[in-house]
Amino acid sequence: MGKKRSLQPALERLEAIAEMRSRLAKDEAAAVRDARAEGASWSTIGATLGISKQAIHHKYGKSS
Repeated sequence: MGKKRSLQPALERLEAIAEMRSRLAKDEAAAVRDARAEGASWSTIGATLGISKQAIHHKYGKSS
């Protein structure tokens, strides 16, 4: 019978990816806040990130 392969390396990679996603989300939020503070429009920010102005506003815009 074949040797059972350990899941540990794959799980460690997934854990690292989850940590990167968290850091990227925080970095993105800070960059969006900075861009808005500098006068960038939702359209410009969305286009820069490759998403619609509605999507970026929905994600980061303040509720009225």
